Amino acid sequence: MTSLIHIELDDRNLPPPTPEIEQERKVAIFDLLEDNQFVLPKREDRDVPDGPYRLGLAIREKRLVFDIATEAEDPAGEFHLSLGPFRQVVKDYFQICESYFDAVKTLPPSQIETIDMARRGIHNEGARILQERLDGKADVDIDTSRRLFTLICVLHFGG
Repeated sequence: MTSLIHIELDDRNLPPPTPEIEQERKVAIFDLLEDNQFVLPKREDRDVPDGPYRLGLAIREKRLVFDIATEAEDPAGEFHLSLGPFRQVVKDYFQICESYFDAVKTLPPSQIETIDMARRGIHNEGARILQERLDGKADVDIDTSRRLFTLICVLHFGG
């Protein structure tokens, strides 16, 4: 299995993130770089360099852009995904995160745990959608997909 060794988010045209969003971003990138599986499948129509890879993520013209390079920064591939399939789950995820951040300040642990379980369920749904959308473009495990979904949410926040 190969992996990602560098991740860069293109957030130049986005508003500054809230402290909570910035923390989610830092944790997702750290966790991704610590442990991930990211493989570009071999193709008959072109050579696909082996990893590890550097990943650039951006939202351009309402599309999620994966810009992939080798460790030596040679281009390895680029693909675009429509944001349409992610819109509702991203919206739901932000709403539940907002509830969670509010709950942590005022509610008892049992209620926080219930909200956190719902948050994880929505997060898992986003990761599942991402794995489906990446099919044939990149092979990722569920943990990698979950962390990439978090980064999509961070980019979508301002997009």
